[in-house]
Amino acid sequence: MKEVKGILNICRKAGYLIIGGDNIKTYHHKMFLIVVDKSAGKSLMREMTLISKENDIELLCIEALGELIGIDNCKAVAVRNKALSDEIIQIIKGEKLG
Repeated sequence: MKEVKGILNICRKAGYLIIGGDNIKTYHHKMFLIVVDKSAGKSLMREMTLISKENDIELLCIEALGELIGIDNCKAVAVRNKALSDEIIQIIKGEKLG
């Protein structure tokens, strides 16, 4: 997860990270990945799943999302950079398989 933390921090500093469910819901440009904390509530998970399906965006669930990006109690983020989102997907899915 250290690699994911590094990529998410790059995204945050470069302005490619949309932080929080409300910001994701009101964002009307292209997103390539939505990451939700496993401890997120049912309504947030339902909303992020709906956005993911409607816009054909990859949705991943991980633990301790807030710790990874340095924001306490953060339950959802979206990445708006294709290359960085692909890298995160590859790392997370690789960890799940390996």
